[in-house]
Amino acid sequence: MPAQVTAMIVDDETPMREQLRARLKQAWPELSIIAEAANGIAAIEQAEADKPDIIFLDIRMPGKNGIEAASILAKQALIVFVTAYDEYAIQAFERGAMDYLLKPVEVERLSATCVRLKERLAKQAEQAKASSSVASSTNQSAQVEQLLNQLMQHQQSQNREYLRWIQASVGASLRMISTKEVLFFRSDEKYTLVQTEQAEFLIRKSLKELEDELDPKEFWRIHRSTLVRVAAIAEVSRDFRGRQLVALKGHAEKLEVSRNHTHLFQQM
Repeated sequence: MPAQVTAMIVDDETPMREQLRARLKQAWPELSIIAEAANGIAAIEQAEADKPDIIFLDIRMPGKNGIEAASILAKQALIVFVTAYDEYAIQAFERGAMDYLLKPVEVERLSATCVRLKERLAKQAEQAKASSSVASSTNQSAQVEQLLNQLMQHQQSQNREYLRWIQASVGASLRMISTKEVLFFRSDEKYTLVQTEQAEFLIRKSLKELEDELDPKEFWRIHRSTLVRVAAIAEVSRDFRGRQLVALKGHAEKLEVSRNHTHLFQQM
């Protein structure tokens, strides 16, 4: 581990940078905070000039966000992501080569992160002396690059425009159905049934295509042949055979939840 370990804090909110700086002083008094930046672009420039060993990097920032900046910064420093709410990112970090902190940062959690950082820096110092240092460094870089690609793809999908209107032919006319009207979609051989409170329609778009185009927060697949609008669910019950059944608002039919999708209703 370097005799003097240095770090940079990157966050677009000044109070957050000040809070993290103060808590790092508690958790790791010897750590030298040599730079701060308010966005990803400034962070890249600052890191090039100051060359910190560690970068505490906020995810959501204007201009170039933390994940985009990390694709460059991770090649020259250890990255600790700081996030308020991205559950997908947290799951990815737990499997990957980077660490993360949740806002507001707690001293106890930060202390655990500092211990891991010290261990990684010590390991890097050992590897630098060993003949396998190049191979080891390349392997970690590949891990980091793969993780960042996954996160960027997820972020792009979060920013995409989802399907809001369904077009269904009714005789010689075309009916425009808002996805807010839909109770559920069900595949039916060559067609897909679209069920609303008032009526049902058949469209030629497959269930797989719909699943790819609809907002996953609004529509859940509860069966290989059924997509249901979450806001339309009134309750979920079990029948005498133990199957989960979804009751919908304004519709008498109950929909079966397949075994592969029972995790959606974990409390039952």
